[in-house]
Amino acid sequence: MDTNTRIAWLGLGRMGLPMARRLVDAGQAVTVWNRTAAKADPLVAAGAKAAQSAAEAVADAAVVVTMLADPAALAEVAEAVLPALRPGTVWVEMSSVGPEAVRALVARLPEGVRLIDAPVLGSVDRAATGELLILAGGEVAPVADLLALLGTVREVGPVGDGAALKLVLIGAIVAGVAVVHEALSLADALGLPAGVAESALAGGPLRDLLGRARATTADFAVSLAAKDVALGAAAADLPVADAVVSALRSFPEIADRDLSALTDLRR
Repeated sequence: MDTNTRIAWLGLGRMGLPMARRLVDAGQAVTVWNRTAAKADPLVAAGAKAAQSAAEAVADAAVVVTMLADPAALAEVAEAVLPALRPGTVWVEMSSVGPEAVRALVARLPEGVRLIDAPVLGSVDRAATGELLILAGGEVAPVADLLALLGTVREVGPVGDGAALKLVLIGAIVAGVAVVHEALSLADALGLPAGVAESALAGGPLRDLLGRARATTADFAVSLAAKDVALGAAAADLPVADAVVSALRSFPEIADRDLSALTDLRR
């Protein structure tokens, strides 16, 4: 992507900040906006431009990227920016909001504006190094170079399918981490010596999930994990997912900590 192409980046949370930083460090012309304006300061110092409002950020942008917390945040931002979008703008929606929210947004786009849904797998560590897995629904070609700065793209189908696959995959991962937590809790309850169960898990098919459960460089809040699984559970009859959401929300003391905090708890 030409470095003269103006990009508006909306949302500088845990993931949005390091992702936007990669574009700025690559020399892209990036205007950033965040509800808490001070979060833009490191990017401005690195060469980005800060906007006072979401509408101002997108006013002269050829590409708009959103990385927001949930469907409500996306709807609020959309309300502000839709009137300001120019024909020819490409909107890359990277939040974890589910296909329903994505398709509702597509239905409201002004004529001449296209949307790609491109949620990601990977936490802040991979965001910082450009090693995210990007699940893209829609026509990726116009923003392929931009996405390549952030990670590896997997094209999965039409608009909305990226958001759908994200719910499938993250639901399985989060549920798996919850299973590891319960397995270790059971080992404690049965009086197994410290480390025996963990070593056995590491040697079997749950090895990767154990690794995620013990991650020290990730930052995926338990509350956001619960939100993602709940989005999937709302789309189908998923009793296990319902139970996982209930379990995650039963630990309010770790709601803002990474999902790995779950395995630090024992009942």
